Amino acid sequence: MTTQPSASYRVDPHTAQLFYIDGQWVEPTQPASLAVINPATEQVVAEVASGTGADVDRAVAAARRALVGWAATSVAERAGFLEKIHGLILQRQEVLAQALSLEMGAAISFARAMHVPLAAEHVRVARDVLLDYSFQTLQGSTAVVREPIGVCGLITPWNWPLYQITAKVAPAIAAGCTVVLKPSELSPLSALLFAQLVHDAGLPAGVFNLVNGSGPEVGAAMAAHADIDMISITGSNRAGALVAQAAAATVKRVTQELGGKSPNILLPDADFAKAVPLGVMSALRNVGQSCSAPTRMIVPRQRLAEVEALAAATAQGIVVGDPQNAQTVLGPIANRAQYDRVQAMIDAGLSEGARLVCGGPGRVEGLPKGFYARPTVFSEVDPAMRIAQEEIFGPVLCILAYDSLDEAVAIANHTVYGLSAHVQGQDLDQVRAVAARIRAGQVLLNYPTWNPMAPFGGYKRSGNGREFGVQGFEEYLETKAIVGFA
Repeated sequence: MTTQPSASYRVDPHTAQLFYIDGQWVEPTQPASLAVINPATEQVVAEVASGTGADVDRAVAAARRALVGWAATSVAERAGFLEKIHGLILQRQEVLAQALSLEMGAAISFARAMHVPLAAEHVRVARDVLLDYSFQTLQGSTAVVREPIGVCGLITPWNWPLYQITAKVAPAIAAGCTVVLKPSELSPLSALLFAQLVHDAGLPAGVFNLVNGSGPEVGAAMAAHADIDMISITGSNRAGALVAQAAAATVKRVTQELGGKSPNILLPDADFAKAVPLGVMSALRNVGQSCSAPTRMIVPRQRLAEVEALAAATAQGIVVGDPQNAQTVLGPIANRAQYDRVQAMIDAGLSEGARLVCGGPGRVEGLPKGFYARPTVFSEVDPAMRIAQEEIFGPVLCILAYDSLDEAVAIANHTVYGLSAHVQGQDLDQVRAVAARIRAGQVLLNYPTWNPMAPFGGYKRSGNGREFGVQGFEEYLETKAIVGFA
């Protein structure tokens, strides 16, 4: 059965029970659904269809049928579709922001200022990269040609739902690939709105397909599927490893953006009155639910008391509350499982002997319902403690002290992760020198403006491959050498 999408652009209960396959809203092969919980109220706000391997088969077949025609479209045609999608995101940004706030608890002001505009930027960047990219270059008598890799399976997380969808979908379709998207089952509403938006942009049938469902059911089927040429996943290390294992049998390309435990080194000459508050807010933005959040603040030991005071004042001044309130800075943790994880890690920090500067376990005062966590700062954290080694993914900052720059770098690199890092200081030569020694895929100096062209991805267990900009675009291309071309 197929239906006409709702003209309101909102996810109505009927559309939520459908998948978007081959340019149409279609019913799943088997009726099953997953509840979407509003983390601010702990109430069910929607039921979405839960797919199976059979639904994945339908979506992949549609993407495979559409591939030859889409790959043959001109650069100008693909750029035109991206321009329409970009424009529709901006046109519908309030509806998208409201969906994000509802499904994962983002403060509405943050959803409006960050979640939606940055998602739109990924589409704009993909269009700009496409228009400037040379798909064929000549090296002597050999032509080096870059071609779309094929059908791409895209698996996105619950913490930045729309942002991560556009970061994958936009460069994939720009490159000439077709896609099957599995958004997180915990925050699928913005994905359904995005599917409607893509439909309204007029993208040809089969180029973009969406199947909701669980990781073990839909994600696993995508990873193992013989007709999917590439998998891109953003998620936990456990999920990334399972996807890579399932994909190994078909030897498909797998790119993974996984966990992080990012350091923020404050050099002795840093402006601490500025660097510490900005570091706290960077670590706790999106309620700390960012894989690149700089949650380990590494500071000179002789400045520890000053740093603690500045960090406590900043954290205690953060407004936690109803995400629909315009004054709210941090809404709730996005789901119960993650809330329980954050509480357990705060307890672990206390039991291991870290000193609690502010915050701590338990609910926020005055908020008896909802998965609200207290902005928490620990100091005197040993690098070997769990809270210094494990990704907490909540509003928890660890302060670690150093006695030399060599020790600061060693602490920064003392992690299985290597996604992102920060360095603060006034002597730019020294800042750059320290940055060069950090094993991370992206190092940010003195809190720069976000650059959507900067490649993003991890060293070590933070994953492989890159997103954003030219490097993110190239993940969706194969390389062909035509020898004797000239």
